[in-house]
Parts: sequence; structure tokens; C-alpha cells
Amino acid sequence: MKISLASDHAGYKIKQLIKNYLEKKGFVVIDRGTFSSDSVDYPDFIKLAAKDVSEHNSDLGIGICGSGIGASIVANKFKGVRAALVLDEEMAELSKRHNDANFLALGERILDEAKLIKILDVWLTTKFEGGRHERRVKKIEE
Repeated sequence: MKISLASDHAGYKIKQLIKNYLEKKGFVVIDRGTFSSDSVDYPDFIKLAAKDVSEHNSDLGIGICGSGIGASIVANKFKGVRAALVLDEEMAELSKRHNDANFLALGERILDEAKLIKILDVWLTTKFEGGRHERRVKKIEE
């Protein structure tokens, strides 16, 4: 499975942690930057990961900024991307089970490392439930 990963300077530290964690789990990671903690504009990088998901160059995307809010707004502008701003394990589970989220938005200033790993594990292993949720997800693209 391929995961496209991007952050701004405020999310750089967690992006590196996520990249290492995913690679150790056997995922192929496309790192879209940023590549340092020097100040940058989050849309420039988040849009690269969202575009990967939209164009089916990756299966999933993850975007990190200070709060995760900007990352989710940018990613959701791309056709076929269903970005979810997730703050805990329950949100991670529901974003996949009910919304078939294919892009995870995270806030480095909001999450500690232990919580982040729990969120990733839940989000990566939860499957879309389908059923009544399928028609709702289809309406997003209308």
C-alpha cells in the first residue's frame, strides 16, 4: 500500500516520525515534503499529497500542520479526496468506517506521540462499513 505524506514546518517533526513508523510497518511512503522545519506555506505541500490520492498515485494520504485544520481544508478541495481531521482513536475509526476517509489530517500541536501512533494504527486497520454509509459517501462527489 502506498501512502503520500506531507507537512508544513509545524508538522515536520511528526511527519518524520510517521514516515519512519509507516516504513517499518511495510508501507511505501511518498514523502512530499517539507524537508525541514524552515517556515513554509502548508498548501504548497499538502496539495501534493492530496493530488496523489486524487489521481490514484497513492492509496491514502496524510497531511500534518500545526492544528490539522489547514491540511484538511486543502486536501478536501481535491476530487475524490475525503480528508478527516482526527484527534483521537474514535474519530480515526469513524472516519474510515462511516466516511471511507482516504486522507488523514493531523495537528502536531494537538497530538503527542503516543496518541498519534494509536490514531495511525486504528485508521490504517479500520475498514469502510459500506451499507447505508455508501450512498452518503457517493453524495459527496455529486
